Amino acid sequence: MIEGIDIYRETVENPGGTITEYTYFEPTEEKMKELSHDLFSKNWNKIVVGPCVEGAVFEVRFAEEPKLSYLDGYLTVGLGHWHFHLCIGPHRNCPSEELRKNRPVARCAFFEMCSGKCGGTRSWGLRLWNGYGDQLTTVFLPSPFLSDDQLVLPEPQWERLDLYYSLREKYLGEPKPENFKPSGAPDANPFLNGHG
Repeated sequence: MIEGIDIYRETVENPGGTITEYTYFEPTEEKMKELSHDLFSKNWNKIVVGPCVEGAVFEVRFAEEPKLSYLDGYLTVGLGHWHFHLCIGPHRNCPSEELRKNRPVARCAFFEMCSGKCGGTRSWGLRLWNGYGDQLTTVFLPSPFLSDDQLVLPEPQWERLDLYYSLREKYLGEPKPENFKPSGAPDANPFLNGHG
């Protein structure tokens, strides 16, 4: 642990039998700017981003490095003809105190989601929520089961979890494990059997 980092963990049993393990850390403006740079500048070609809620998953992949800008609390991730905004810091030019308080990222967590008793498919990433508790976005990090082009791999490539564990090390102060394969994880790629 890094001294002074406020971290807490939560296990959530989701509808449909999946389990999500969350590790939350305080989303200060400085940390959110640095995390945004790590994700959208340094690793833009390895991530999939978008809202992920029951009934809808937006899986946006970048074909080129996005341009980042920051103004009045809002990060803009731009790719020419389309872009999105995330409120990651104080928004001063706001019509009400309630919005000023609740628009920015209020919770940020690394997650690992697994199906059933974690013997099936899994996903790894980050999730952000605002002060109202609404999910702002999910960032899926590289999966050992899928290539960067989201193609099913013939067998798991556990080294693809390096970004997940590197970010956890940087933002949570956790040492990287020697072996990236989670206990109980399958030796075969479960996506090959249609369990994705």
